[in-house]
Amino acid sequence: MRVLYAIQGTGNGHLARALEIIPHLQDFCQCDILISGTQCDLELEYPVKYRLKGFSFIFGKSGGVDYWGTVKNFNLLRFIREIATLKVEKYDLVINDFEPVSAWACLFKRVRILGLSHQGSFLSDHIPVPVEKDPFGNFILKNYAPVPVHLGFHFKAYAKNIYTPVIRSQVRATKITESDFYTVYLPSYDDERLIKALSHFGDTKWHLFSKHAKKSYQEGNISVNLISNDAFVEDMANSKGVLCGAGFETPAEALFLKKKLMVVPMKGQYEQQCNAAALEEMGVPVIKVLNESQYEKINDWLHSTDRVKVNYPDLTRSVVRRIFEMDVHRILHKNRWLSGYKMTLERSHPRRVAF
Repeated sequence: MRVLYAIQGTGNGHLARALEIIPHLQDFCQCDILISGTQCDLELEYPVKYRLKGFSFIFGKSGGVDYWGTVKNFNLLRFIREIATLKVEKYDLVINDFEPVSAWACLFKRVRILGLSHQGSFLSDHIPVPVEKDPFGNFILKNYAPVPVHLGFHFKAYAKNIYTPVIRSQVRATKITESDFYTVYLPSYDDERLIKALSHFGDTKWHLFSKHAKKSYQEGNISVNLISNDAFVEDMANSKGVLCGAGFETPAEALFLKKKLMVVPMKGQYEQQCNAAALEEMGVPVIKVLNESQYEKINDWLHSTDRVKVNYPDLTRSVVRRIFEMDVHRILHKNRWLSGYKMTLERSHPRRVAF
């Protein structure tokens, strides 16, 4: 069976999960790999057949998405060309981790596609969501990479097709200790803002992993480090706690490592707002922004001994096996809605789908 595994390259979480999934896929099928996006720091240890630009959201420097940078980086004609020229029809099945090019290519060419992603869990009515609704953010989340059949991952197994997080073997094998420092990873803030906030807690040692620094350096009680996968995993495992964004993989790994956790969801990023709602329900403290208004809450967290306990067994192989036990013809049958969706688009936007 020939399979295309398409991975979103914005952020590191998708690739971190792929590192665990790919070896199992290779045991079940002939697997080619596609990555689109430009905001990842991890490299796969496997040959990548397709590297595409796709549609990446650019991290800002004040706690949110850089929308102007995102617009400047996005080339609509290139995106359409990538969709049109990607030969998804060569594959018996496309497995999609929130990757837009292959998702839209399969939609228009009626190729079997299965979603295997954290974002797939958001189609369930059983997951926690923010009190404040974001219709536009919800629309983007569900239509950015449209896939009709999903297996999802979340912090809890909220529904039948939702599994607990994929924790990397490297993290599972790491020795856990507790030193006197905290690990920080907030890529949507620049170093200046982070240093200003963290310096307020002068008695606390911070190990900041920076997406913006050109070299490592020390600033008072803050050690600023370049991003390195091995160094980051070791640092988390030895830390007293982790302060990070409300993504998925990093908070899940911090919880698995039994660390104190506090998250700061990115502004205007609905997925992270949903993740924050789930984490808060579990007992993880959440702050909306990193500024003076939240210093008291950060201080309380620093002096707290609370830990959120989780049970994240290694289910990766059983999840992959389930894909190949499913009836792939049924997957195409469930894709019937694509035909109606395509016809609707053709009537309203004929040029947009004229491949």
